[in-house]
Amino acid sequence: MADDDATPSGKPKGRHPDKKLTAVQVRKAGPGRYADGGGLYLVVDPSGARRWLLRIVAQGKRRDIGLGGVQTVTLADARERAQRLRAIARDGGNPLAERDRDKRASLTFADAARRVHAEQIVPNAKNGKHVAQWLKTLETYAFPVAGAKPVDAVDQADILRILSPIWTETPETARRVRQRLRTVLDWARTAGMRHGINPVEGVEMGLARQKDRTKHFTALPWRELPCVMAKIAATKGMGALALRFAILTAARSGEVRGARWAEIDVEARTWTIPAERMKAGTEHRIPLTDPALDVLRLAKGLATRAEDHVFPAQKAATPLSDMTLSAVLKRHEIAVTVHGFRSTFRDWTEEATAYPFEVKEAALAHAVKNKTERAYRRTDLFEKRREMMQEWGRHVVG
Repeated sequence: MADDDATPSGKPKGRHPDKKLTAVQVRKAGPGRYADGGGLYLVVDPSGARRWLLRIVAQGKRRDIGLGGVQTVTLADARERAQRLRAIARDGGNPLAERDRDKRASLTFADAARRVHAEQIVPNAKNGKHVAQWLKTLETYAFPVAGAKPVDAVDQADILRILSPIWTETPETARRVRQRLRTVLDWARTAGMRHGINPVEGVEMGLARQKDRTKHFTALPWRELPCVMAKIAATKGMGALALRFAILTAARSGEVRGARWAEIDVEARTWTIPAERMKAGTEHRIPLTDPALDVLRLAKGLATRAEDHVFPAQKAATPLSDMTLSAVLKRHEIAVTVHGFRSTFRDWTEEATAYPFEVKEAALAHAVKNKTERAYRRTDLFEKRREMMQEWGRHVVG
């Protein structure tokens, strides 16, 4: 029953009942506060959330100590914890500090990693492959070493044991694992599950020096592009058309391969990519030049059936794969990557034009990292970009 027999100050009248609650009451009780005895209460919020509260006097002060929700703490567990904390209070100790130690000890590193993955990575990531790999790398490399340890007990020695075997063998994977370890342990500290400096910080001092460095996508010198574009234009097939369109729009391969006719406005000469398909998560407009519109007309004519996708695969109503575009380059022995053409475009804007930095960056849909600049950026500089892309189109087709 609800704790209705309280004084105006909120203190229950009379003696606390002895183990008044039952498991059925814990599951079914409506909103209110229910006494179990010895200062232990079940609190049911209007939302239906159920949690345990221990009200005791410790070190001369009244303290309300949360013992967790009923989903993870049973009635028997709550009574056992309450009894132990009451004993600590009677001996003059700090039951709140003991409760926090219990809380930290009960959460393992694996538990913390899964919570971070579920609460932060899954809702915010745009790439399904990244979502799966984020947790998989920790399961593969970190969990065997530290997965079962309390998250507050993971130290730098553990981090070294996780990273050492892969630090020089697979440097890129190792750097990703290090970043994910840092994210989990930062979350644990913020959530009050551990204290002190993140043990990932400075761990490089105990690791061998990596030989590789971040590798940029191989790009073509911009002066050579017209000759290469002529070879691509002479190639038949949807893959060659998609590659030409990617070069002419300076868009990412995935954005081009996923393009739909509903995003194309031929009369307005605009391609509008919705936010859910953009890396930065915001809608992006691309001005379409004459050469780009020519590619669209050829793609329309090449389609063998009614399609939503601008560049459909041959055997199914799905977009082309990235390998299809790469195969065009391989066929002509062009030693660059599809993504590298974005770097070619950026080099051209720097060396052959005088457009402002923000116009060049907007054309590549790069996110504005500076918060102040982002607050004042109220336009996508579309008309200036249209002028720049017209120049780019003339250069590309020679």
